[in-house]
Amino acid sequence: MSISIKDVEHVANLARLELSDADKEQFAGQLNAILKYAEKLNELNTDDIEPTSHVLPLANVMREDEVKPSLTIEKAMLNAPEEEDDQFKVPAVLE
Repeated sequence: MSISIKDVEHVANLARLELSDADKEQFAGQLNAILKYAEKLNELNTDDIEPTSHVLPLANVMREDEVKPSLTIEKAMLNAPEEEDDQFKVPAVLE
């Protein structure tokens, strides 16, 4: 597989980039070098390697939910600057 100048122009057009002819040549060369380097992976023997989607095993880092007692209304309202009908009272923010 090879990247042509036409491919570079197409991608530049999609990215709304204006490239000079020298830039197009340079990018085509660089992209072809990357592809050539990536082709080295095809030389590796992967017969005994299991396909993976992640390098590390996935595990949920969240703890299990546990039902615990919560604050009583009286304790929750102790630090409230104002309360009304067992609810926090806040200034209206309507215009």
